[in-house]
Amino acid sequence: MKIHSTAIIDEKAKIHESVEIGPYCIIGPNVEIGEGTTIASHVCIDGHTRIGKYNKIFPFCSIGAAPQDMTYKDENTRVEIGDQNIIREYVSIHRGTMKEEGLTKIGSHTLLMAYVHVGHDVIIGDKCIVANSTNFAGHVKVGEGTIIGGGTNISQFVKLGRGSYIGGASAIDKDIPQFCTAVGNRVRLKGINIIGLRRRGFEKSKISEVVDFFRAMESSKISPRAFVDHPEMMNEYKENEIISQMTEEIQKSEVGLAPFA
Repeated sequence: MKIHSTAIIDEKAKIHESVEIGPYCIIGPNVEIGEGTTIASHVCIDGHTRIGKYNKIFPFCSIGAAPQDMTYKDENTRVEIGDQNIIREYVSIHRGTMKEEGLTKIGSHTLLMAYVHVGHDVIIGDKCIVANSTNFAGHVKVGEGTIIGGGTNISQFVKLGRGSYIGGASAIDKDIPQFCTAVGNRVRLKGINIIGLRRRGFEKSKISEVVDFFRAMESSKISPRAFVDHPEMMNEYKENEIISQMTEEIQKSEVGLAPFA
């Protein structure tokens, strides 16, 4: 274990022998850090926080701090971070609250660029890319493979479906279905992330159906929720797994869907 002499590590912390910790870091008693993780200088890791293997954490990050929530009463809520993530300078990740399951969670193979804020009870999936100065309010859920442009702000309880692509400087207050592209303040749906679908190996015919489905909803005089609730509208798409999952997301949305551009 390589720990700089200026780092302050609580003796109760569970740190793998291969972990490297740089100058002036502070590690609390309920922290667990897995094999091969490197932590640069001036990083503070607090609370009940578990960090997996081979993560790279850059200077001045704050992980596991108390949530910015007036109802929080110092409960033993948690932060969990998977494997092989890159967490760049000044990222803040707050632990969960009792309003949900008491958990803020980052998956694996995800990049959080500088100055990203991950609020309480946020769940971010695997293989996401979040550009600089993006802010996640509490309870946001982000699906696997999502890409978010810099300077984006995301309101509480919003869901971003897997493979979605968000343009920079967006303000998101409504849900974005999986594999959709969106941009703007307030955010609007722009189309389908065709490149994302291709990278995941979906057949060309399936992708074309997803595009047709999106355009049919966009041109319809009824809302997306009403559209997917009409069997006659959906009959031709029933064999497409992506559309079936998108339909389920639309039906379960609590904050509503972003409007079309």
